This record gives sequence, C-alpha cells and structure tokens, in this order.
Amino acid sequence: MAILYALVARGSVVLAEFSATATNASVIARQILEKLPGNHDSHVSYSQDRYIFHVKRTDGLTVLCMADDTAGRRIPFAFLEDIHQRFVRTYGRAVLSAQAYAMNDEFSRVLSQQMEYYSNDPNADRINRLKGEMSQVRNVMIENIDKVLERGDRLELLVDKTANMQGNTFRFRKQARRFRSTVWWRNVKLT
Repeated sequence: MAILYALVARGSVVLAEFSATATNASVIARQILEKLPGNHDSHVSYSQDRYIFHVKRTDGLTVLCMADDTAGRRIPFAFLEDIHQRFVRTYGRAVLSAQAYAMNDEFSRVLSQQMEYYSNDPNADRINRLKGEMSQVRNVMIENIDKVLERGDRLELLVDKTANMQGNTFRFRKQARRFRSTVWWRNVKLT
C-alpha cells in the first residue's frame, strides 16, 4: 500500500485522521504540523526513514499523508488535493471553528477509502491512466495503418491484374479480327 496515513488539520488542531498501519506516523505528523512555517499556502514533503510525509496547506487547512518512498510525489499530492476538496465540500465553513477530532468519525472513512483507491487503483494516477489510453490509441492506429497498407498491396495487385487483363483483351481483339478476316477471305475464295 502506497499511502499509509492521512490527516486533516486546521493549524495544529487535528480535525480527522486515519492510519492503515500501526506506526508512529501520528506523532511525527503532529511535529510536522507544529513546525510548518507561516500560514501561507504550500506543498512540501519531508522524509522520515523509508517514508515520505507530504503536506498541502491551502486557506489555513492542512492535509497531510505518509506514503512509501516508492510512491513518488504525484500520487500522494493528487490524494491530498482530492481529500482537501472533499473536506471543504463536506464541512465548508464549519472547519474554521471545529474542535479537535470533530470530523474524525465521519471523515476517517473517507480517508480510508481514498487511501485505498490512490494506493491500489491504477486509474488514480491521471498521468499513468492517460499514458495507458495513449498506448491503446497508438496500438489501434498501428493496426489501422497495417490494414490500410494491406489494402494498398491488394489494390496494387488488383491494378496489375487489371492491366494484364487489358493487355490480354487487346491481343484477343487483334487475334479475333485476324481470325475473322482469315475466315472471311476463306469464304470469299470458296464462293
């Protein structure tokens, strides 16, 4: 599993969190929340052992996740963006005055589902999904080009056969005229 821990906080007040494994991620996440510089929007990543903590702060709301170092940055930040949008859409302005863990009962399920989705579903990564779609389109185009080339070869063969038949037609017509002329002269001599 790529994403193992996630939380949503306002400043250093944790509003919702979910952990897929038994780690000290919660303690480290709180330390990161306390040490985040300023109140302005940011996207940062912190390394701890073989895990990376990805943090997205927007409009005073901080979304954080812990992922394997093999997950890269694209998938975790896509996860964070999705969680931020879902959280704001679900709770709106209530976030500004909520108590610690006020949204944990409801939103921890969402965190769990989205962690599962972004960790295991190949469609979660838009770029990989687009690459897959582009690969499929490329394969279809190659097949179509091959079919057109086959048709072209068949058309060339057909054109060659047509030219050959046309030549045979002219020879047949010439021989038919000669034969008719020969038969006519033979008939004339007999009469």
